[in-house]
Amino acid sequence: MKIILPVAGKGTRLRPHTHTKAKSLVHVAGKTVLEHIISRLLPLKAQELIFIIDENGSQIQEFMQKKFPELSCSYITQQERKGPAHAVWLAAPRINPGDDLLIVFNDTIFDTDLTRIPQLCSDCDGLIYSKEVEDYQRFGVNVVTDGLITTMVEKPDTPVSRLAQVGLYYLKDAPRFMAYLAATIEAGDLVKGEYYLPAVFMRMIADGCKLKAPEIDAWLDCGKPETILATNAYLLKGRHHIHGEAVNCVFIEPVHLEKGVVVRDSILGPNVSVAKGSVIERSIIRDSIINSDSTVSDMLLTDTILGDAVQLIGSPRKMNIGDHSLIEMQG
Repeated sequence: MKIILPVAGKGTRLRPHTHTKAKSLVHVAGKTVLEHIISRLLPLKAQELIFIIDENGSQIQEFMQKKFPELSCSYITQQERKGPAHAVWLAAPRINPGDDLLIVFNDTIFDTDLTRIPQLCSDCDGLIYSKEVEDYQRFGVNVVTDGLITTMVEKPDTPVSRLAQVGLYYLKDAPRFMAYLAATIEAGDLVKGEYYLPAVFMRMIADGCKLKAPEIDAWLDCGKPETILATNAYLLKGRHHIHGEAVNCVFIEPVHLEKGVVVRDSILGPNVSVAKGSVIERSIIRDSIINSDSTVSDMLLTDTILGDAVQLIGSPRKMNIGDHSLIEMQG
């Protein structure tokens, strides 16, 4: 099996956290988004991981060499931003006869058992992993009849389907799929100047290819600050780990402190992750992510993401307040 991971893209919805780093290297629940994804791919024992990168590609390469040196990886730069299908097509020279293919986009962390792929795809040509959602109007959805995808609708106005595509795709015959990609690009099948995978899949369905839409257990969006925080809370469930130094602190589970963190005279949690090298003093923090080498002093924080090497310093207040008083401090 070959695995294609398109990791190019500016990550504009995650700014300012993506001004200086690739969006897949943003931290959540003690790991980068990319590390969460790669750890889920390890049971597949893929022959090669093919990364489609941009100008931040050296960060991806350095991260993979440090965290997963045993994996065989290659890197292809997407010079022109022509959409996700174009990004995948750039990997065509790495695809050989007999290869099967998994495509994993990096805006989401998924929970599903990928070792079931041979069983799920025993009587079809590919899998377009899906998740049933209430706000179907925001997504491209798969319309399924008798277990097979018959069509796809982008952001439907009516509930023709609630099975949203989650950015995880398996193709049993990788060279054949690449041929369909090439045909789509050659035909100039563009949407707002970019090539998208649904056009490729619809060509396949029209030619009689059988595609299924298995549903994943969890779809964890990492594309926006608010969804990063929700994903952080989900991944921290059952993972209360205090690996750092804590002095005179209260922790409301779950909290994840990496080794090298120092916390003094503070209350943390629930749903707080703090990366190595950070120091927190005299603060109350909940539902937040504190990245590496940051300092937080005398602060009350909620629903907060701090990048690397941030210094956030408040000040304690001294008050003398009489009976029946109402004090409102607006943040």
